[in-house]
Amino acid sequence: MNLEAIYHEAYGSYAFPLNGRELKIRLRSKKGDLKRAAVVHEDRYPYQPGAELIMTEMEKAGSTELHDYYEALLPCDSRRVKYHFYVSDGAQALWFGERGFSESKFSCHPFQYSYMTERDLFIVPEWVDSGIVYQIFPERFANGDTANDPEGVLPWGGEPQWNNFFGGDIQGIADKMDYLADLGINVIYLTPIFKSPSNHKYNTTDYYAIDPSFGDLDIVKAMVAKAHDRGIRVIFDAVFNHCGSDFFAFQDVVARGKKSPYWDWFFIEEEPVVMEPRPNYETFATYIASMPKLNTNNPEVKRYLLDVARYWIEEADIDGWRLDVSNEVDFVFWREFRDTVKSAKADALIIGEVWHNANPWLQGDQYDSVMNYLFRDAMVDFFAKQTIGVDKFDALLTQARMSYKDQANRAMFNLIDSHDTERFLTTCADREERLKLAVLFQMAYPGMPMIYYGSEIGMKGNNDPGCRGTFIWDAEGQNAEMLQWFKTCIQIRKTIPSLCDGSCRTWYMNPLGNVYGIVRGIESKQPAGVLINNSALEQRLSIPVSWTGKSSLKDLVNGATWDVKDAELNIVLKPYQGVILV
Repeated sequence: MNLEAIYHEAYGSYAFPLNGRELKIRLRSKKGDLKRAAVVHEDRYPYQPGAELIMTEMEKAGSTELHDYYEALLPCDSRRVKYHFYVSDGAQALWFGERGFSESKFSCHPFQYSYMTERDLFIVPEWVDSGIVYQIFPERFANGDTANDPEGVLPWGGEPQWNNFFGGDIQGIADKMDYLADLGINVIYLTPIFKSPSNHKYNTTDYYAIDPSFGDLDIVKAMVAKAHDRGIRVIFDAVFNHCGSDFFAFQDVVARGKKSPYWDWFFIEEEPVVMEPRPNYETFATYIASMPKLNTNNPEVKRYLLDVARYWIEEADIDGWRLDVSNEVDFVFWREFRDTVKSAKADALIIGEVWHNANPWLQGDQYDSVMNYLFRDAMVDFFAKQTIGVDKFDALLTQARMSYKDQANRAMFNLIDSHDTERFLTTCADREERLKLAVLFQMAYPGMPMIYYGSEIGMKGNNDPGCRGTFIWDAEGQNAEMLQWFKTCIQIRKTIPSLCDGSCRTWYMNPLGNVYGIVRGIESKQPAGVLINNSALEQRLSIPVSWTGKSSLKDLVNGATWDVKDAELNIVLKPYQGVILV
């Protein structure tokens, strides 16, 4: 038995309450090493009347390239629990506790989860389970009011550049709300809409003012209300890592230097403030003079930004915040931010922008979840570029899931492209069948699928600014077949409960044929199997289907040929065909 690979800790993503009475625990081991993993658990005060010792078998939840992960759910009526693991590779059996391994449980010091306090529970909004997100870059979505167009606006449909404008606005979003409702999405995430001189608005001039080229407060309120009437929530973008160089506080520092009361709102090397050719202050990224970094350790900065967060929830009734460059802002700020947002609206959502492993921010005291770039990276490599096979794809997805608590996984923004990336269809080299297969899988995977505006009609585009083109509203320019495919996949997700909130397990992997399957909701009344053929060849397969007691399965997507005999699925998958079976 490879003892070096066996790992557990009684906190973080290895031990976390799902509620005040159940503890989810995970155990890691070398891949393929263990024949059995179980956990023996009891109350931390076992001599109390009624206390009893319980052994629970652990289930293999998934595998990476190097490790297996096992899970178990421990009931904890007293909110307190201590536990040991029993592990065996068939030749050797040991007990594993906080101080290592032992041949006897009685000489093995247990792990302990001291108490499941209500205040420390990781609670995400219940609505995330059914959430389907649509990201909008407002300047390029729809022009609903030409009267507020900025100077020098270009005709709709022109080539996007980093500094040009086409007139998209909030009224345009409101006017297209029926289109969004018909598509089937129920969450809109808007990139910044506050006053700013740029088309992207990530260099904020005034956090309390809607950019005049987008509209005003009344129009925003009307748009949010119109969305709510259709069951669609609205998420704003919070740019709190940095502001714009036109921000009042920074301008005062430029004018008055250290005499300005706002000097400590920023990280400035010395006076006078120098912007060109190289700024002498910290900025977003590297020497971007128009985006000075804010000092969120300053109590006045903190209060200003927290007031902004509360203001837009209370004033416009928005449903949460997406946090730009959130991994470069201190943890203390985000903890206070969470308290502020949740006190303003208990079921508001908080999503961070983190492109790497975000575990430190997803303990339940800061964000609800993040934009799932780990998921996107795997999707791009497997579906779009086809540079990895099913083994690596499964390992990447498992590693991402096992890095986070279940609550965070439920609330992930599962994107495949965004305003910061090349459009997925372009990455696919315009191979529509690859995008379709990716979308089917995206809609069936745990977390909230996120659609970048225009992907559903086949829009293409290279990295910024190419990915920020104007939406094609002319039906002749849209890919009608792709649009219908998105609608179909969205509707299937909304119809099958296990695709929204069920467990996820690897069902089938065929590396030679590049066929991959997962099953959702094994514990539910209606589990669903997702099977995809990510290859250019037809695949004839015989696959165990022990997760369903049915003698026949229904394909909800596109008519594959199959039969089920003796709990084995015999199926023919066409090239780049995916099925969802219930």
